[in-house]
Amino acid sequence: MRRREFLKAGLAAAGAAALGPGFWQRVFAAPAQPGPGPYGPLRSPDANGLMLPDGFSSRIVARSGLPVLGTAYLWHVWPDGAFCFPSGDGGWFHVVNSEAPPPADIPVASDVQRIGGASAIRFDASGHIVDAYRVLAGTRSNCAGGPTPWGTWLSCEEFDDSVRGGSTASAGNAWECDPSGVAAPIKRTALGTFKHEAAAVDPATNRVYMTEDLPDGRFYRFTPASFTGTGADLDAGSLQAAEIVGPSSGPWSVVWHAIPDPAASSMSTRNQAPATTPFDGGEGCFLDAGIVYITTKGDNRVWRYHVATETLDVLYDAADHPDPALTGVDNLIVSAAGDVYVAEDGGNMEIVVITPDNEFAPMLRATGPQHGFVNPLPSPASEIPTVSEITGLAFSPDGTRLYFNSQRAFALGVTYEVTGPFRATA
Repeated sequence: MRRREFLKAGLAAAGAAALGPGFWQRVFAAPAQPGPGPYGPLRSPDANGLMLPDGFSSRIVARSGLPVLGTAYLWHVWPDGAFCFPSGDGGWFHVVNSEAPPPADIPVASDVQRIGGASAIRFDASGHIVDAYRVLAGTRSNCAGGPTPWGTWLSCEEFDDSVRGGSTASAGNAWECDPSGVAAPIKRTALGTFKHEAAAVDPATNRVYMTEDLPDGRFYRFTPASFTGTGADLDAGSLQAAEIVGPSSGPWSVVWHAIPDPAASSMSTRNQAPATTPFDGGEGCFLDAGIVYITTKGDNRVWRYHVATETLDVLYDAADHPDPALTGVDNLIVSAAGDVYVAEDGGNMEIVVITPDNEFAPMLRATGPQHGFVNPLPSPASEIPTVSEITGLAFSPDGTRLYFNSQRAFALGVTYEVTGPFRATA
């Protein structure tokens, strides 16, 4: 039985508390190794510069600064974290963040001309675009985030002015957004004021797990005080950060420590509980089958936090491989088959899939000058890297389409749709 199937069947039948730590160590300790992958080798680049396996095709659905296909809505720049929500009529809302910071001539600590936020594209049941619009404005550097079980999007601001000499109170926040664009977004300060990256919500407990994109960032957990029936109350609850305890090579036990001042009014959240463990550049965060997957770009690792046992181990470590196929780990998502898709920020611009058999292989690579590899396009500002990065992995609700962004392709960004025989079961 594969790992994901085991978790769904075994936990329901036996209960995690009855299983000792030695059992879990045997189940989860094996790190991922290179393999052939579920889709075979990549073909030559298509017209969009994407190398895909046989049976897969791509199209551009939105290019930053231009109208979204079939609409008059101008797509935002630097698209980042994303997710697809069912619309109730067979279609879906594809919500995408904008990581755009203020212009270079605007002081980082200033609230003037904040740009970023998030937009959405609405697809009908056949996959045609029928609308595009804003769901969040007036924020900045909205990097990743995550969906909630009650159907909203948490858009996370990735900035912390304290690292540039500003106030700790001017760090980023998480915003709860309506994918349909009808309800106004709400700032959820109880989730902490820090350099947010990604978020994942446990449907069993409504706890929110979050990463922080700093070399000494923390892995956070927010427990809401109540559930309203239409969603957890994200304005009240307790914020904690993780301490990992155990052998240097893991697996580790996790101890959670309270963050007394989530608003960081006088001290950054990551420094309020000295026993907590630094994570080197927290990036992706996604929950599936009782496991919270997180990535850290500083050490090129994919981690697994096992909710039932409060233990942590490493699924993938680039240092284990002399010629790693996966570097610059960033956004990630888990498919219906339990395959973990990891996007590269840098590397050779690939999306790498890690299967439930703990094998990994590339399933997509972005090539060509539009992505900055040959005769790189000039950046609009000197501080903007020319080479792009892969962001915003999101599956359509039926699992047949994968959306992703090349964040700085054509200098401002582009959003792709890849269609093909994605695995529905492992």
